[in-house]
Amino acid sequence: MRVLTGRSPEEEFWTPDRQLLATIADRVAEGTYAQVRLHGDPKRTRRLKPPDPIPRPGVAARKPRNTIRFGGRHGSGAQQLAGVFGGAPT
Repeated sequence: MRVLTGRSPEEEFWTPDRQLLATIADRVAEGTYAQVRLHGDPKRTRRLKPPDPIPRPGVAARKPRNTIRFGGRHGSGAQQLAGVFGGAPT
């Protein structure tokens, strides 16, 4: 059947019901993450990262975000913004 449909074994594995279950599992993980971040100790949850979704065929993985941090130990916000927009800080 795979030869006739041209689907790979991985695509054959991901039936609609398995897609739905993976989506439900992703949403539960995101909800747990939100609860811990909102109600947890800020000192302990500061570096907590959101969960990655279950990998699926045909869906690209998330790229890390380019976060701009202002002041403090992360450096000058003006320098970071200048780098993002291609200018020089004033």
